[in-house]
Amino acid sequence: MQITKHLVPLCLILILTSCGLKTKKNGVEVTANSKPNIVIIYADDLGYGDVSSYGATELSTPNIDRIANEGIKFTNGYATSPTCTPSRYSLLSGTYPFRSQKARVLAGNAPLLFEVGKQTLPSMLQDAGYFTGVVGKWHLGLGDENMNWNGEIKPGPLEIGFDYSYIMASTNDRVPSVYVKNHHVDGLDPNDPLEVSYRKNFEGEPTGRENPELLKIHPSHGHDQSIHNGISRIGYMRGGKSALFIDEDMSDDFLKESTKFINDHKNKPFFLFYSLHQPHVPRVPHPRFAGKSGLGPRGDVILEADWAVGQFLDELDKLGIAENTIVVFSSDNGPVLDDGYKDEAITKNGNHTPSGGLRGGKYSKFDAGTHVPFMVRWPAKITPGISDALVCQIDFTASFASLVGQENLTPDSENILDALMGKSKLGRDNLILGNHGLTTYRKGDFILIPPQKGPKLNWVNHETGNDLNVQLYNVKEDRGQQVNIADKHPEMVSEMLNEIEIIKNR
Repeated sequence: MQITKHLVPLCLILILTSCGLKTKKNGVEVTANSKPNIVIIYADDLGYGDVSSYGATELSTPNIDRIANEGIKFTNGYATSPTCTPSRYSLLSGTYPFRSQKARVLAGNAPLLFEVGKQTLPSMLQDAGYFTGVVGKWHLGLGDENMNWNGEIKPGPLEIGFDYSYIMASTNDRVPSVYVKNHHVDGLDPNDPLEVSYRKNFEGEPTGRENPELLKIHPSHGHDQSIHNGISRIGYMRGGKSALFIDEDMSDDFLKESTKFINDHKNKPFFLFYSLHQPHVPRVPHPRFAGKSGLGPRGDVILEADWAVGQFLDELDKLGIAENTIVVFSSDNGPVLDDGYKDEAITKNGNHTPSGGLRGGKYSKFDAGTHVPFMVRWPAKITPGISDALVCQIDFTASFASLVGQENLTPDSENILDALMGKSKLGRDNLILGNHGLTTYRKGDFILIPPQKGPKLNWVNHETGNDLNVQLYNVKEDRGQQVNIADKHPEMVSEMLNEIEIIKNR
């Protein structure tokens, strides 16, 4: 059949759209897909004040700052929870963590947290034609109740919408200390099977509690069970020696996988969830960064993470895809210093203020528990600036669905795309923060903490926010939440308490 001259341009357009149109910009070959690539770089326990673009003076983070300076820096950006598993769950599921009884900090051998078949951020983008990947920390459960680490590990990331995954099995302070590539432990020798237990130790295996002489980092509380790489962890494991990660190499391992991912998929739209492990404990920087911050290992691993972010951004530039790639940077919760290891985080902190003047930190109902660095860069579309809009990671699904022409089916994600793109000064109207027993409510400039029994300080000496009296703060006028104004605004308190119940029950 003869192709008419009128059909040729259409064919070319279809080919160029599907394969990526290549042009030159400043001497660099640029690939322009019809849809933007999307990358979320997610730090772990990084506080609002840990980034120099957010006011840190004792640490310099020029590469993270590059995202903020070349995009929109949000002053009111939030994770949903002051602990990691619930925040990660909300980011990927578009669902408040209180809606799932399982959305708590998980054991290292917990089954997959997600309900397979429900829409997630990666599955929505997968439906829009994106190749989707996750690299780095997971801590969202894997397999089922009887999962065998030596066989096929599923369900996992591939069952909730990711096409490729290279993840830490849980978190770096919990066993098993291995990476999982798609459905299998990476590098596992079948002649040396991996065994994992969170109930009892395996016969003959040393622990941090009983064998402190084997440790290069000592626990301050907990974290005294199985020993690997001179560090005792939470939980027990045996075997799998060929597959065990080396903490000092973890950042480089994840960077290598992330840059490989974007190289492999640069010619079609991709979504990458690049999940950093820093500055979560144990803080074990590569020797290139050890001692460089002057703030001890916690500061060193922040510098290490910043360097990795810079290498990743440089790779986007080298591939010519930075212009049409949305890069989001944020953190799963607020900061903590002593979180289980004696690593001088407190004694060497000096004048550094990880919370950036906010009250509280990780595990806390106060604002520093969930109020985190939050920035979005898209050179092709976003004009750099600073925004005070209320934005939350839970809204990525609805917002990016609007961007790529998909329907959002998640229950709590809201379309705040105009705010994320810097086109609107308005984001969310209200936001529930925390998970089971950690509920806080932000509406506009006000934060309400309902009455709650419990200690005022937790095991890491952080203020929990617990109080038998209701608390109300105007965080625009009282950023450090020092003046409880609940008694002055009884009608607002009643209204906000009622709104919490409406949102919870919808």
